Amino acid sequence: MSVKTNENKLMTEGSIARQIFFFSVPLILGNLLQQLYNTADSIIVGNYVGSNALAAVGSSTSLICLLIAFSQGASVGAGVIVSQYLGVNNKKEVQNAVHTALAIAFFLGLILTAGGMLLTKPILLQMQTPKEVLGNSVTYLRLYFGGVVFNVIYNMAAGILNAAGNSKRSLLYLGCASIINIFLDLLLIRGFHMGVAGAAIATDISQLISGVLAILYLIRVQSDYQVSLKKIRLHKHMVKRIIQVGLPTGIQNMVISFSNVLVQSSVNGYGASAMAGFGAYMKIDGFNIMPVMSFSMAATTFVGQNYGAGKIQRVKKGIWVTLAMEILYTLTTGFLLMTFSDPLLKMFSSDPSVVNFGKLAMKYFCPFYFLLGILHGLAGTVRGTGKTIPPMVILLISLCLFRILWVQFILPCFGSIEGVFILYPVSWAFGMVLMILYTWKGHWLKG
Repeated sequence: MSVKTNENKLMTEGSIARQIFFFSVPLILGNLLQQLYNTADSIIVGNYVGSNALAAVGSSTSLICLLIAFSQGASVGAGVIVSQYLGVNNKKEVQNAVHTALAIAFFLGLILTAGGMLLTKPILLQMQTPKEVLGNSVTYLRLYFGGVVFNVIYNMAAGILNAAGNSKRSLLYLGCASIINIFLDLLLIRGFHMGVAGAAIATDISQLISGVLAILYLIRVQSDYQVSLKKIRLHKHMVKRIIQVGLPTGIQNMVISFSNVLVQSSVNGYGASAMAGFGAYMKIDGFNIMPVMSFSMAATTFVGQNYGAGKIQRVKKGIWVTLAMEILYTLTTGFLLMTFSDPLLKMFSSDPSVVNFGKLAMKYFCPFYFLLGILHGLAGTVRGTGKTIPPMVILLISLCLFRILWVQFILPCFGSIEGVFILYPVSWAFGMVLMILYTWKGHWLKG
């Protein structure tokens, strides 16, 4: 049965604020649901297995991001290319881009599955993971990466849907998967006492379901981006275009994730309670960061379609609308997180030491999320024009190089974990200033 939706949802006409907002909402909800995967794992593991298991799951996030970062960049690259071809109504190239993107996702997923399972333990040892946490961390990550191919395929399919302005569809499938994930967490962890292994298996099954649902929709939809399994292959010229746009973002994600691994290593040095508290807050942090990234993704699609259609004035107005939404959201959620910090952290663990470390992190993060919102909002608009190298360089300097230098030379001067926490808002502010300086005169909109 086919899905009748012949019209692509382009954002080249109409109210800019309305289009960006209503396109962003499903992305925000989708990213929040995706964050719910790991958060549900952490809450259920923390309450039914213990703080060491919570530390194992929580500290795995930076390593997972490191190993799947390139595929995330490929999804961004494919989304930009698809949105630009949709903007100029080039059906043939839309088809080539969509089928090439899915082929790239399949091969990348297989590589990441093998690489993640092989490299997990050596990297965890290099991260100074405490012995009491190491066993659970290895188990969780190896099982997680056993199903990471489904995550990669879903993200690529969602990138295609988002590029076409159909973000509600990916949200629907992610919602189904999230509910199933929570049910399986409770069943496998509480019911069958499978510990962190149950958490990883639940996530794998959920990601499989979301990936299958998204692909089935792309096969059935009657639109320029409809997928035929027989056509999925690597078109040489399209692989080159997707890599040209996506590689800088992929490298950026990988190197920033590497810097986060170094930061996590610093946290690990303060013991299992610090790992658990920081890991618990980072799950809460995701509910703020993910919407920031959603507004950025919406800006990328909006700019991609309007830039492709030659509507530069709409692009410029879209920048200000995006920044206003980013700032309003981050100021509001930062206030709410600070207000309800105690009950939020106690959902993960009743251990006072774990809760105190989480509250300390919150003190340094929550008031300054607006800096990150401006940084990513501007980066997303520039990426929409296909110029992904400048934002890559700025993000690498501020969120990677700066953090590495801080950990090596400034952190030892603090003598406490607060030196790790304050690093985040300082690096956000540095990146925001660099991004404003780059975008100020609008040279990136020309040519």
